[in-house]
Amino acid sequence: MQHNKVLILDFGSQYTQLIARRVRELNIYCEIHPYNKIPSDSESFKAVILSGSPNSVRGEAVLHPNLKGIRGKKPMLAVCYGAQYLAHFSGGEVAESNTREYGRANLGFVKPDEDFFENIHEGSQVWMSHSDTIKQLPTGGVLLASTTDVENAAYKIEGEQTYAIQFHPEVYHTTDGHQLLSNFLIKIAEVEQDWTPQSFVEETVDSLKAQLGNDKVVLGLSGGVDSSVAAMLLHKAIGKNLYCIFVNNGLLRKNEFEDVLHQYEGMGLNVKGVDASARFLDALKGLSDPELKRKAIGSAFIDVFDVEANLIQDVKWLAQGTIYPDVIESVSATGGPSATIKSHHNVGGLPDYMKLKIVEPLRALFKDEVRRVGASMNMDKQLLGRHPFPGPGLAIRILGDLTAEKVRILQEVDAIFINNLRSWNLYDKVWQAGAMLLPVNSVGVMGDERTYEKCVALRAVESTDGMTADWVNLPYEFLQKTSNEIINKVKGVNRVVYDISSKPPATIEWE
Repeated sequence: MQHNKVLILDFGSQYTQLIARRVRELNIYCEIHPYNKIPSDSESFKAVILSGSPNSVRGEAVLHPNLKGIRGKKPMLAVCYGAQYLAHFSGGEVAESNTREYGRANLGFVKPDEDFFENIHEGSQVWMSHSDTIKQLPTGGVLLASTTDVENAAYKIEGEQTYAIQFHPEVYHTTDGHQLLSNFLIKIAEVEQDWTPQSFVEETVDSLKAQLGNDKVVLGLSGGVDSSVAAMLLHKAIGKNLYCIFVNNGLLRKNEFEDVLHQYEGMGLNVKGVDASARFLDALKGLSDPELKRKAIGSAFIDVFDVEANLIQDVKWLAQGTIYPDVIESVSATGGPSATIKSHHNVGGLPDYMKLKIVEPLRALFKDEVRRVGASMNMDKQLLGRHPFPGPGLAIRILGDLTAEKVRILQEVDAIFINNLRSWNLYDKVWQAGAMLLPVNSVGVMGDERTYEKCVALRAVESTDGMTADWVNLPYEFLQKTSNEIINKVKGVNRVVYDISSKPPATIEWE
């Protein structure tokens, strides 16, 4: 089945992924491509969206897309930088704003009887994020909306299906953003809403059958959502030719190795559990730098996995649970090297000695879409609702060097925290939660005696895709009970703190 596709040209905005997610929420398939790498099959896209950008159209580092085959030929929506680009280079004027226009604003004028703003009225809240402003519309520009501070908040080009907005419809703060994207894509561009979990499963299974034939595939299960959904898709396609390996690296949560293996028993998968915890802890001995720890874990995993894969005769493929954000983040929108915040455990290829081809059933999906696909296959709700857990496990939640004793302490602390979230019916209201073991001791008093023991930090965030996150305002009574339980039950801990940092500027994990 050939879907109606939407092309999103990325100019480096922090919100570009949100545009894609909002489009997908309309059951419309879309792809993100760098502004300077327009796909050769651009004619197959039904509509185009230009993203925002941290760059200025007035500066030296102007990002020039080649819109020759797009503008005037396809419906196009230009957001923020895109709107300024069309104005600045098509007979209009963009100038530095007197004040940085950032945050909430309200539409004070909306052109009546306009399809683009159908069911959106004056007073509707929008989100601004720019330091330049459009002083004069481009040639053929028709004003569609204004705010108190931004006269040219939205416009269209006469004779074209080209629309431009100075605000961001993709963020939740723009209350009618969903409606506006719907108006543009469905009413104006006439894109069909045929991108559903069910259609994805059917098409992916057919594609995997054609790609893999009777070949054998090995998959490293983690117990998480991505690898589990990938496994079920492959199982539907090739059945017993899928070999799943679940490696215990000694850095899992308390009892997780046994619990996850038990959970997989009822799924019909061919799963082998491998306990290599001693090998991983040995590889991590003496390492305290976060990147060195990640690399040591990745290297040990590949070695263990290679041994297990070689026990399967004639295996030809390695399956991975790579999802769309991993793919997007590996490509720089501005054509230069992207800043590396931290290494991703499943991005970057295999060593030469592993002669396996890669298959990635989920590389087109966002995390929330992965869960919906899993639900459409009737997978266990508890498994699909599991919080994300980092590939390196507790190693990056133990700051500094690792020992078996530190792992034990953190496993005990984490178990109390997560179990209490469940018993207080808070687990499903949190996107991700965990505990961090800090490399400091603090003075305490227990039974009239002085203690000098570890400090742990609890972390709980709400998010949709992990790209941004806010800390969760957990009830004081919950934090009080959890802190008391940790200190009373976990030997070696005498202090508990709660992390109230958002991402950005912090990251969700501490390392």
